[in-house]
Amino acid sequence: MNALDMVALSRLMEITVGRPEVIVGLIDGPVFMKDKNVWSENVVQGKSGNALCSSCALPESAACGHGTFVASLLSARRGTAAPAICPGCTLLVNPIFPESISGVESMPTASPEQLATAIVETVNAGAHLLNLSVGLWPPSSRDQRMLQLALDHAAQRGAIAVVASGNQKSIGSSTMTRHPCAIPVVGCDEKGMPTAESNLGHSIGRLGLRAPGTAITGFGSDGNPRSLEGTSIATPFVTGAVALLWSEFPNASSTDIRYAVQRSSRIGRIAVVPPLLNAWAAYESLSATARSA
Repeated sequence: MNALDMVALSRLMEITVGRPEVIVGLIDGPVFMKDKNVWSENVVQGKSGNALCSSCALPESAACGHGTFVASLLSARRGTAAPAICPGCTLLVNPIFPESISGVESMPTASPEQLATAIVETVNAGAHLLNLSVGLWPPSSRDQRMLQLALDHAAQRGAIAVVASGNQKSIGSSTMTRHPCAIPVVGCDEKGMPTAESNLGHSIGRLGLRAPGTAITGFGSDGNPRSLEGTSIATPFVTGAVALLWSEFPNASSTDIRYAVQRSSRIGRIAVVPPLLNAWAAYESLSATARSA
């Protein structure tokens, strides 16, 4: 079973590529679109859609490689090597990872202050949905407060934040994983089991989802397909599912969408391990709600 079938995304992708009115904010590294034939025309780079960052300054950097790969899972053209989950939606790229040629294979990180600022900027620029495949420097209590306020702002604007749980093999929670507007994401293997590296916790189990996070193929900044793994790679599967659902149900609130995705996948008691994403069950739940309205 391939990654898209595992989380019932293939069926949803058969009926929609997404709508440009649904704006997905990608807070990550910059995106290098070497081959324009690979990419949707709906990728917009720059904090407010004004092409402030037209490309990567250092395509070989970890920041550019990570941002490009994550973007390809969402916004490559259908029929390419990447999943290309929601190429019809608008992808608004707000780069926060610094570009450096050192540590090319490492996970790029940003400060909590940078992330908090980017969340507010991206939501103010019109994003309905945030993909946060980010690594953070250890946040202080002040940093946690900044992130809390930024996510509060996103929630007030009716946005959903899809957040990587992290790859530190820890049990616990953070401001990012326990905020009511957040959907934390844990990576899973080809059998649907959580990967050993994924962070788990009660808030992650209660609010979150599992999604494919091993041997996922996307595009590197050199324009060639490559495979990566981790919770940051699993996160776009949930983001893409939410984007397609919102495209099909444009009048649904963020609460409606979030509830459908979280609850349609949940069976049995809540624990530290979240359920596997079931995108088609969420679609059927929203369809039933729409028919009864």
